[in-house]
Amino acid sequence: MQITVDNPASAPQPLSPYYSQVARIEHPDGSALLFVSGQIAEGATLAEQTRGVFETLTALLKAHGAGLADVVNIRTYLTDISKLDEYGAVRRQFLTGTPPTSMTFEASRLFRPEALVEVEVVAAVPAR
Repeated sequence: MQITVDNPASAPQPLSPYYSQVARIEHPDGSALLFVSGQIAEGATLAEQTRGVFETLTALLKAHGAGLADVVNIRTYLTDISKLDEYGAVRRQFLTGTPPTSMTFEASRLFRPEALVEVEVVAAVPAR
């Protein structure tokens, strides 16, 4: 098993030098698990931020030969759980297949004060 961490040039770079965007665990058969760090995005509304988050997640996964269809687990942190439906409406535009396992939490604040949502995912990449 080989573990590598990555900050793909094709995706937004980390907001801090204290973490990496993706950890990839390679299986000997060529498949891999991707652990993608929590992502936030700019925007005035929860919907705008959620869209930006999923666009960034798409870019990070694509850099490793995966897509949102490969996501097996998603963790969402919302600063206002009463807006779960607003978040869910945007999420469903990006995750169109069988829903992955999921956890959603309300957090009093996130990494950046203006952040309303943060999302992290785990994806399973099939052998090529």
